[in-house]
Amino acid sequence: MDPKEKRIGWIGLGKMGNPMARRLAEAGFSLNVYNRSKEKTKEFEERGVRVARSPKEIAGESEIIISMISDDLALESVVLAEDGVLAGIGQGKILMDMSTVSPQASLKVDELVRKKGAYYLRAPVSGSTKFAASGALTIFVSGPHDIYENCAPLLGVLGQKILYVGPSEEARYLKLLVNMMLGTTAMMVAEALTFGEKSGIDWETMLNAIQQSVVASPLIGYKMQPLKDRNFTPAFSVAQIAKDFDVALDAGRALSVPLPMTALVRQFYEGMKATGKGELDFFGLVMFLEEIAGIKKN
Repeated sequence: MDPKEKRIGWIGLGKMGNPMARRLAEAGFSLNVYNRSKEKTKEFEERGVRVARSPKEIAGESEIIISMISDDLALESVVLAEDGVLAGIGQGKILMDMSTVSPQASLKVDELVRKKGAYYLRAPVSGSTKFAASGALTIFVSGPHDIYENCAPLLGVLGQKILYVGPSEEARYLKLLVNMMLGTTAMMVAEALTFGEKSGIDWETMLNAIQQSVVASPLIGYKMQPLKDRNFTPAFSVAQIAKDFDVALDAGRALSVPLPMTALVRQFYEGMKATGKGELDFFGLVMFLEEIAGIKKN
């Protein structure tokens, strides 16, 4: 199957969904789009992309339906509502959800989609809006392997690294564990930088030394300039990572796996939200730790 010969339906035009859908449109895919708030569809309508009135309509008119939405409730609403995907999907069609949602909600969708004779891929992404715009996302995929192979050319437009990881919910768990490590790394960095700052080390000198040390990593490298500039404009917000930590903690309970570090770090993100910092980038934890340590910034 050549995905460019198939009608693609896209649901969700938020921070990540918009640049991802735009890449498909610019690559020449035949695209329908749907978003709950209509103002986010205007850009696509102006490009000549058809705007659907409901997820049901998207599913009825498309052979591959892709959703990029916020959470479990949004997934269930988009798929299970009276005018949802399930009401319009038919035999042989493909639903691919690229959101970060719980394995439990995802499994429920899988069961219902298969009853319709359709196929379901889980394809959560790792990367910021910048990576989404440039097609440099990492995409974890699980579901039927032959369906994944058919969709690989489409996924290649959206991501630079595509990893097939299993036949069921494996991609959901993998995305959660990666985000657990992202969030705990930010906490470790914030704690260490606050410690060094209060000891009197120059801010930029400290960051340069870290960048050249054994603890340097792609993530720390990517965040180095924003840290030097103290620019915490969100690439991935505190509110977003807190939501993903909640999903991970729920999944851990379901698996009977203790996640003590994840639970502790989640409380610091809650502290940021409670003090009006929930829309900062998650590496803004350094500001929160500085405040707790009594470091005053102008």
